Amino acid sequence: MTHELKKIVAAYQEAQEKDVQAVLATVVALDGSSYRRPGVRMLLFQNGQMVGAVSGGCVEKEVFKQALSVFETGIAKVMTYDGRYRLGCEGILYLLLEPFEPSKLFLDTFWSMIRSRKEFTITSWYERAHVDNPNFGSVFQMDGKQIPLRSGFKMVQHNLLAFEQEMQPCFKLIIIGAEHDAVQLCSFAALMGWEVTIVVNPREEKDLKDFPGATNFIAAEGETLALTTDKETALVLMTHSYVKDLQYLMTLKNEKPAYFGLLGPSRRREKLFDELLERDPEISEAFLDMVHGPSGLDLGAETPQEIATSILAEIMAVVNGKEAIRLKEKEGQIHS
Repeated sequence: MTHELKKIVAAYQEAQEKDVQAVLATVVALDGSSYRRPGVRMLLFQNGQMVGAVSGGCVEKEVFKQALSVFETGIAKVMTYDGRYRLGCEGILYLLLEPFEPSKLFLDTFWSMIRSRKEFTITSWYERAHVDNPNFGSVFQMDGKQIPLRSGFKMVQHNLLAFEQEMQPCFKLIIIGAEHDAVQLCSFAALMGWEVTIVVNPREEKDLKDFPGATNFIAAEGETLALTTDKETALVLMTHSYVKDLQYLMTLKNEKPAYFGLLGPSRRREKLFDELLERDPEISEAFLDMVHGPSGLDLGAETPQEIATSILAEIMAVVNGKEAIRLKEKEGQIHS
């Protein structure tokens, strides 16, 4: 959800120039089921514009109506939305609506945390009731500092409930390759809110503008590539060149991303692994076992767009620790 919050903060900063008031809506609790879970947020501007969503689109109009009092009084409130008789989700949402007035310290620290890919925590105080209360509000714990979301907010609990959320770095996808299917994968991943880094061989004569949605571009051969991966990073190797794939694999043999995908059939993967072991007999079995090759789920994909969908689906399954099954075959709730 960090990428959604990042979009909200960026939209607020753009609107600051027009001096438009903003209210942040956060789902802080849920009874039953809903399209989105607690922790999802949206930003509402007094002129009627909205950024983000707290449901599939059925709740947002009511949220804006309820936010009007917050625009007028500056006092935070909790609203409830009972979807049992209006929606298919059959749940009761509790949403905290609070003035969105981040200070310069907040904004500077927030973007520093995003750039450095550090975790941070958000604590929101509320009640499970439809009520206004100036003691409702959110505090961000970033870089060892507690920074309220709005100036003047006193961080006193007053026997209120607290919704705490750990925010991970934005999920990052590193794509090594410059062909048409890499462009499609980049575009689809960007739509999901992932930060996409493109790696190409310098001889490809490509640059960032050739990959819509990418946020970073690296031109480097296998021997010179330097990457940093973490538990919020996926990597897909798809150069369509056996030699280039081998060179990049040699360089990446010590990396431990959350997901490592390799394009191409199984026999090509085995040939690459055999040559890797010939060049470096000490290469770990853990690295070879980590590589998902062929990358993707068996969805019958044919086109580059379908293949991108297949790869992204497998990344999500692996990162979330899920076995890909049909939801109709799953027992119990969709979200555990």
